[in-house]
Amino acid sequence: MLQVRNITHYFGDVKVLDQISFNLNRGQRAGLIGPNGCGKSTLLKIITGELRPDQGSVQLSPASLRLGYLPQALDFPAGATVGDLLTAAAGERVSIETRLAEAAEQVAAAGAGDLAAALEAYDRALAAYETLGGGALHAEADAVLAGLGLADVNQGRPVQALSGGQKTRLGLARLLLSAPDLLVLDEPTNHLDIGALAWLEEFLAGYEGAVLLVSHDRAFLDRTVTNILALDDATHTLREYPGNYGDYALALDRSLEKQWAAYQEQQERMARLNSSIRRLSGKAQNIENETIHFYWRRIAKDLARRAVVQKRRLERMLESEELVDKPGQSWKMKLDFADAPRSGQDVLMVEGLSVGYGERTVLREVDLHLSFGQRAALIGPNGAGKTTLLRCITGELAPWAGQVRLGRGVRLGYMAQEQETLDLAATPLALLRAAAPLNETEARSFLHYFLFAGDEVFTPVGKLSFGERSRLALALLAGRGCNFLLLDEPINHLDIPSRESFERAMARFEGTVLAVVHDRYFIERFATTLWLVEGGEVQVTAAG
Repeated sequence: MLQVRNITHYFGDVKVLDQISFNLNRGQRAGLIGPNGCGKSTLLKIITGELRPDQGSVQLSPASLRLGYLPQALDFPAGATVGDLLTAAAGERVSIETRLAEAAEQVAAAGAGDLAAALEAYDRALAAYETLGGGALHAEADAVLAGLGLADVNQGRPVQALSGGQKTRLGLARLLLSAPDLLVLDEPTNHLDIGALAWLEEFLAGYEGAVLLVSHDRAFLDRTVTNILALDDATHTLREYPGNYGDYALALDRSLEKQWAAYQEQQERMARLNSSIRRLSGKAQNIENETIHFYWRRIAKDLARRAVVQKRRLERMLESEELVDKPGQSWKMKLDFADAPRSGQDVLMVEGLSVGYGERTVLREVDLHLSFGQRAALIGPNGAGKTTLLRCITGELAPWAGQVRLGRGVRLGYMAQEQETLDLAATPLALLRAAAPLNETEARSFLHYFLFAGDEVFTPVGKLSFGERSRLALALLAGRGCNFLLLDEPINHLDIPSRESFERAMARFEGTVLAVVHDRYFIERFATTLWLVEGGEVQVTAAG
């Protein structure tokens, strides 16, 4: 269905893709992975025709194949309603339903002379309707909307009035309802709760076409893809691995082990040759310096020749294409939270909390408690009240009833879901220096750990990507020395290496954490307790 051949692309003088080739057949679901900035979205835009490559080609087969694309940044028509977009997505279905209804009316109104022609037109419209799925189409549309948590959204509601998460899910619903032959999805799991993730996994498992998706959700990749396409940010090349993400990670570990073994063996051989060269050369030089006897000088020349032969062998080895490179670590975010003063044992007390918006109650009579060192994962459907609870804890939203109290010595650090607490006009360097007692050199070194290099520290926050803003928000929390972290989807825009770094940092962090998170890998490794928000209540259970 999709053939990508020798795609090479530059931005200015910088090469981002180098000789990328792969095939995607019907029934395959490929996961495209790699660090942020390595060219994944660029490759998707080339495949969908938004960008022209500098070299190479993309071929869709058959030519009539319908491609559906979900970009990271969704662009909706001004003034459009939810219903407008869903109707447009199901355009072919709506059109054929209209034709079928018109054909039925013509049959009913036809006289004896026109009845045969009217019946024939009706039969054609009915056949086309059945080809598209017939009466099951409405059920499928309802299932898509329900699965993505959009069944209760008023279809007359303007799209611009939706939350960021609802817009993402609407874009995904619009795409799935159009039923393309090839799905190209750029981070479709952003803003999906665990229920919607499970539904999408099941949908993709039964999808008859082909799927190419970018995702940093390891559990989602494990449950959906049949092969992994890994982009290397150093070489800008692509390598294909069979199986899901777990299979890829295992194959990568084995490959690195083999490369280390081959590299160390080659280094040992080179060390032995160097040692032999030095020994032979030194011995020959000593003999020539100590005697003029013909016999011994002839031995010295023989030793020197042997040293030259071995030196040439070493040079050939160094120039050989079979020289094993030292396995390298790509540049990853190095996240470590500063030692913060310990708070009291009681960190958070929520007593009889009720809160809502307008006349709608979101949470009612909620009682919660967090002790020092606990790590709670706040989970539940989108719109259930997770962010509302966090806003009450920070004091941004006043409760209708009850109270929220922080314990003695608690230093609260809050990371908002869309990083809306960041000053868009400020620079990363200015924000960090305002948050922590660091001089410019120290601050730039600190930001370097969060992948802000060189003059990037002077880029206004408003011009940063969402992934860069997430890294900056984490840097500010780390610099402030907080002992109670309140995190609203902290890893939503982080790539897999950065998520793994964040997991390690959380394991070392000695304070208390309450995090809204949907990454199931992260929950398994992080949470000591689960807070499920649903139906206006919060149920607390032990993790695992």
